[in-house]
This record gives sequence, structure tokens and C-alpha cells, in this order.
Amino acid sequence: MKDLRKRIPVAALIAGLGLMIALLMSGCQTLREVSNLRQVDFRLDRVSDARLAGVSLRNVDSYDDIGAGDMLRLSSAIADGQMPLAFTVHVAAQNPSENDQNARLTELDWRLFLDDKETIAGKFDREVVIPPGEPTDIPISMELDLVDFFDGNLREIVNLALALGGEGEPTNVKLRARPTIQTAIGPIRYPNEIMIVNEDVNSETVDR
Repeated sequence: MKDLRKRIPVAALIAGLGLMIALLMSGCQTLREVSNLRQVDFRLDRVSDARLAGVSLRNVDSYDDIGAGDMLRLSSAIADGQMPLAFTVHVAAQNPSENDQNARLTELDWRLFLDDKETIAGKFDREVVIPPGEPTDIPISMELDLVDFFDGNLREIVNLALALGGEGEPTNVKLRARPTIQTAIGPIRYPNEIMIVNEDVNSETVDR
């Protein structure tokens, strides 16, 4: 019995040391994953599937390209005081090829700016694995009523929608976003917002 009593504290000490080592290893893994997220480049790649009051803006370059039937639908919508615009913003995430592991995005809280005006906010809550060296698409579906944020007649509102959601680079669209990543000890929310525009930015932070 005497020998057994002496062995118990030693066993407990060994178990405690093992737990400390595991926690330290877990902490190092977490730091590596957070560091990976900081090195990911986020940019606005494109806007797709834009629909204004149910009218597709695909292949529509100007107000005069809209057919009579679709124009009647838009006129009816603005007469009712509404002009809903639905579209998908594609954020391209680039994990540098020199990273030796994936970045795992679990959430992205975002605020949408159109023509430098803050409009709607939301959360992208689908997990996305961003492998090193491979551009990864993060498609975010959005919908807002333009008349809630912008004034103008039908032509002005349609032209605005075309500038925001039409073909080409989304130069009038910006996101302020705050990612969350999955780590060895659970999800960690990025400490600051990043500005995402249609150019490469390396996790540029902004003040709230």
C-alpha cells in the first residue's frame, strides 16, 4: 500500500503534463490556422444572376435594351414603390500556395455598400475549405429593394441596377466582412472587418 500511495501522485503528474502538451499543440495549430486566414486574399470577383423586379439583367447593357414586356413589369413595380434587386456576389478567396494547409472558413458576416452607401447586411454560414494555391469561389446571395436606399425615376433606378448587377466588374460594389474560421479548439471570429473590393486586398482591416 505504501508503494501504491507514492505512485499515484507521479501518475497524476504525468497525466497533467500530457494534458499541457496537448493544449500547447492545440494552441500552436490554432495560431497557424489564424495566420493562414490573415494571409488569404479576398476580392470581389463578379456579380451574377441579377434580377430586377423579376427581370433578368443578363445580356442587358443599357436601359434601351429592355423589351416592352419587361419594361411594363418594371414600370408597374416602381409605381408600387418597390424595385427589388436580387443577385449573387462572388467573393474569390486565394490561399497563398506557400501555405502548407487549408484555410477553413465557416462564417462570413458582411455589410454591403453600393455606390459607397451602406445598404443591407447578412451572414454567409456555409463552410468553405480554401486550399493553398487554388482560387476558391464564395457565392453570397443577396436581395434588397433599391428604392429603400436610392432616389430616382425608372431610368435612373434601372441604370443603377445595371451598374451594380450587370455584366462586367462590380466596381460599385464593396463588402465589409468579418470571417470566422474553424480551429483545433473551436471557431474563432476574425478580430476586425476586412474591406473586399474588386481588386486584390490582403486582409485589409477597417475601423468600425
